[in-house]
Amino acid sequence: MGQNLLPPGGGDDDSILPVDLKAALEERYLAYALSTIMHRALPDVRDGLKPVHRRIVYAMSEMGLRPTSAFRKCAKIVGEVMGNYHPHGDQSIYDALARLAQDFSQRYTLVNGQGNFGNIDGDSPAAMRYTESKMTAVSELLLEGIDQDAVDFRDTYDESNSEPVVLPGAFPNLLANGSSGIAVGMATSIPPHNAHELCDAALHLIRDRDATVEKLVEFIPGPDFPTGGIIIDGRDSIIESYKTGRGGFRVRAKWETEDLGRGGYQIVITEIPFQVQKSRLIEKIAELLLARKLPLLEDVRDESAEDIRVVLMPKSRTVDPTILMESMFKLTELESRFPLNMNVLSMGRIPKVMALNDVLKEWLDHRREVLLRRSRFRLAAIEKRLEILGGFLIAYLNIDEVIAIIREEDEPKPVMMVRFGLTDNQVEAILNMRLRSLRKLEEFEIRKEFDGLTKEKADIEALLASEEKQWQTVAWEIGEVKKKFAKATELGRRRTQFAEAPETDEAAVQQAMIEKEPITVVVSEKGWIRALKGHISDTSTLTFKEGDGLKVAFPAQTTDKILIVTTGGKAYTLGGDKLPGGRGHGEPLRIMVDMENDQDVLTAFVHDPQRKQLVASTAGNGFIVPEIELVANTRKGKQIMNLTTPDETKLLVPVSGDHVAVVGENRKMVVFPLSQIPEMSRGKGVRLQRYKDGGVGDIKCFAIADGLTWEDSAGRTFTKTKDELIEWLGDRASAGRGVPKGFPRSGRFSG
Repeated sequence: MGQNLLPPGGGDDDSILPVDLKAALEERYLAYALSTIMHRALPDVRDGLKPVHRRIVYAMSEMGLRPTSAFRKCAKIVGEVMGNYHPHGDQSIYDALARLAQDFSQRYTLVNGQGNFGNIDGDSPAAMRYTESKMTAVSELLLEGIDQDAVDFRDTYDESNSEPVVLPGAFPNLLANGSSGIAVGMATSIPPHNAHELCDAALHLIRDRDATVEKLVEFIPGPDFPTGGIIIDGRDSIIESYKTGRGGFRVRAKWETEDLGRGGYQIVITEIPFQVQKSRLIEKIAELLLARKLPLLEDVRDESAEDIRVVLMPKSRTVDPTILMESMFKLTELESRFPLNMNVLSMGRIPKVMALNDVLKEWLDHRREVLLRRSRFRLAAIEKRLEILGGFLIAYLNIDEVIAIIREEDEPKPVMMVRFGLTDNQVEAILNMRLRSLRKLEEFEIRKEFDGLTKEKADIEALLASEEKQWQTVAWEIGEVKKKFAKATELGRRRTQFAEAPETDEAAVQQAMIEKEPITVVVSEKGWIRALKGHISDTSTLTFKEGDGLKVAFPAQTTDKILIVTTGGKAYTLGGDKLPGGRGHGEPLRIMVDMENDQDVLTAFVHDPQRKQLVASTAGNGFIVPEIELVANTRKGKQIMNLTTPDETKLLVPVSGDHVAVVGENRKMVVFPLSQIPEMSRGKGVRLQRYKDGGVGDIKCFAIADGLTWEDSAGRTFTKTKDELIEWLGDRASAGRGVPKGFPRSGRFSG
């Protein structure tokens, strides 16, 4: 048993080689990485194919599965690909083959499938033994000229066969069908485009080799997804993406409203973003409905048959469809971002991120190279044929002598070569000629073919000599492809539209994503917050932790913004829907926002964007701040009042009327016009009242015409008219006079 565990060589140390683990891992991982990059995940810029797709298309061509021929079982095709070219799992090959046949995955399918090849709901294709396929016209274009030495071939994995390194690619496949893949340390993601537009851009590049991306975007405004949808990016961002080869496109579902009569309507979605599974999308919407995240939506139904038709029912006829859809776009895959990362194999060898113009240029250079190679191949074939035809013509002119030599000589070949100055090939062709070819008519046919080929040879030689003619021919070929896939055809029409995202009120959209329910917000002295369901008028029943009590309680809605202001002059914002529930004592505010330990909650209230607040510090400084300036979007909050310790923010009073009354802790009061207090978004403020010692006690804004009112501790109301207030009327920052008779002992305007 122990013998089996010994290394080869019987266990002596001679055959054991120490290897540095780090170096071995690096070397092997690098080999794996290169293999993944070169032979699996990245497409070639010239034909837009990864090796597995190239092998599938080539194998189908070798099997004779032309668009006009009969379908063959996919299992047979997968077997051919796996056995001859691609030694990997049959399932991975079949998955790649099936994807090439899906019209919702490929903008221009390379495989014509018969049977169940999956659907947009994300269902898998049927097993390969049930499905059949053959090539499409696009595949045929990609292979055009493969048998005319258009591209290099290399040995297959077992060296028993050969396969093309790249396809001739008469169709702009890389951009037309797009590609995506994840390699090691790099990935690629290219959306599909419209072939007609690509051909137009390529033709422009032939005319002007230095055309900018800005110019090309006039021909190619953006991707063209097989599933349609609407791209809502601006032109500038699209140009930037194409220039750098990196970026992304925001794609939205296409929707419309259908009138149901009597003011009711429903929303119908007819196109969804590319690569979004419809069934998963509807599941997600249903989940959000159950979680009450879509308060404007009543129900979702899938009424799709051949075409997509997803119906959204609004909660009521008064719901604004645009706001409903904006909230849907925010929360679901009805809007998705398709990334652009044009990382491709340039020259078939170098992985790099390329700009739009570079990708098209490299494709055009490849097309020219293919043209030259095919032309040289044809030229060689013509020269060979002309040589033989020349021999035939000599034989016809001397037919009797030729027949005599063949009849009489034991070795007619060398005799004929000497006698008529023929080459080996020519004599071989004459000796292999059939007797019926000796008709007079045949000579005429041969002369005609000879003249025709001579002219073609001259044309090809002229083409090979002139770069201008080469580009003209490439342009003509691209023009033919453009005709085939023109926008006027059903396959060629543009499917994805462009639009600006509608201008919507952001706050309204945010509110549309929250179920509106009444709550009562409770804040304790020690800064604990909670939200009880419903509006509770009696707060005496509320319980608090020991040593804590009620600071403030007020009614609100879950859709409201709750503003919290601290003694340190900071304002924080919390959504009514985000507050902890009413069970228990709630949560400390310090957990929810970044509040300093030495600060306490001054007050909390429901945000009203129309309102203004008068903020004042203990020392008697203050200013007016619009409430909209108090809203903070982060945990950090917003510093509103600048303070120097030990000064604190003491009061926050809603602004109303035209005058303000300020009472100090020294029971002196001053009344002055509100217009003397500046309005600011942040600052220290101005002096409201001057004190020798102590600070501000209370502040009240009022309309002088209505007089100043206050309540005493017994609940009686006192009013001082404008005339009665004369002795207290003055300017801001004065010391004021003793409070009027009957003013509450507490020194506050409300008892």
